[in-house]
Amino acid sequence: MFVPFEKINEHARIWVYQANRKFNSDESNIISQTLLAFTENWLVHGQPMHASFDLKFNQFIILAADDQVSAPSGCSIDDSVRTVKKLGAELGIDFFDRTLIAFRSNEDIFTISSSDLKAKLKEEMWNRDTLVFNNLVGTKRELVQSWMVPAGTTWLKRYLPQQSVVG
Repeated sequence: MFVPFEKINEHARIWVYQANRKFNSDESNIISQTLLAFTENWLVHGQPMHASFDLKFNQFIILAADDQVSAPSGCSIDDSVRTVKKLGAELGIDFFDRTLIAFRSNEDIFTISSSDLKAKLKEEMWNRDTLVFNNLVGTKRELVQSWMVPAGTTWLKRYLPQQSVVG
């Protein structure tokens, strides 16, 4: 059963799917229609789930399931993954490329391949204060609180020069 994203419980479980590129308005419409139909009919053990989705920055799908109503199981999660994979194949978008790291600078969203992180740091494309998307957040509350965090507070700090302490 679809629930508007803003009304879904803050403890709802979420999955973040990052696209390898921005999607255009036609693609956003197709994604929205597909996910609306999916969440309307998403079942766990034959029972409807309270589920929702949101599209952010024309590059992310946020899928949510209120596990306090009915917890998603392996099969129901597999159904959601199949739906996103099918969308990706249909639209030529890769939602499963884990080598791309998404950053936000002002209102711009950009991705850097993990193999290019050092070079792009030297080119000053990102730094310790550049916001990076933590797509491993697990609940809607975490999405709000810690989806975008400074790169220097994440695993990316290993690429940053050590700050000297002046005393």
